Amino acid sequence: MTLRLGLPKGSLEHATLDLFRRAGFLITVAERSYFPAIDDPDIECMMVRAQEMARYVEDGALDCGLTGHDWIVENEAAVRTVSELVYAKQSFGKVRWVLAVPEQSPVRSAADLEGRIVATELVGVTRRWLADRGVNAKVEFSWGATEAKLPELADAIVEVTETGSSLRANKLRIVETVLESTTRFIANVDAWEDRDKRRKIEDVSMLLQGAMAALDKVGLMLNVRAGDLEAVLDVLPALRKPTISHLSDAGWLAVNTILDESVVKEILPRLKEAGAEGIVEFPLNKIVM
Repeated sequence: MTLRLGLPKGSLEHATLDLFRRAGFLITVAERSYFPAIDDPDIECMMVRAQEMARYVEDGALDCGLTGHDWIVENEAAVRTVSELVYAKQSFGKVRWVLAVPEQSPVRSAADLEGRIVATELVGVTRRWLADRGVNAKVEFSWGATEAKLPELADAIVEVTETGSSLRANKLRIVETVLESTTRFIANVDAWEDRDKRRKIEDVSMLLQGAMAALDKVGLMLNVRAGDLEAVLDVLPALRKPTISHLSDAGWLAVNTILDESVVKEILPRLKEAGAEGIVEFPLNKIVM
């Protein structure tokens, strides 16, 4: 059994390869090659644009792949969503497709676009979104640099954004959100029904989700006298509850826990004050719940 895995080429490429590395897969992409090497004999990889991924998975050219929810909806693809992986090009959150216009535009809502021109790469979603609001506008496909089409070539655009900084830099104003999207791990319907392929897909999904769960988290180990345990626990937040075990010295305990990396610098001095000793912070690759 060989699983054909699609990896997104383009804006999601670096973040996806890093996620797979954290999940335990070493993927090597040769220059100008669309077929990366992976250190798993049961997987073959292919680089595909996220915009096209859902179609290839639906058609069975790929057994599974990673793409945005936006492109699944755009292609109206009949695929199985295995898991949601909330990461994007720059951040670990959602992206938004927004209706935007020049700052001085009179457009204040979708209704104001009646008879006007909207440029976007997300043509199908935009047309359906406008139709649902009873707006008859001309939606044109944009091959890129969509912001530059305003105001000479279009009255409004529907563009993807993570932070809104690019839109603001181009003196554009967001009118409404058309669609929110996150990265999804998807599977071909027939591949999902194949016992061996489904098991492999589920294994990969579990490891990817474990890697996502470990992002911005660290492990913490420390020793504490039994009499100081409660004081230490009062300081120490935990993913669930800390693991506490006895040391060879009956009066001492070992505490293991997982923390948000951002809080470590704040609580380490408090742990020391509470009686913790031998404090060790270590990185995490995966957290499997």
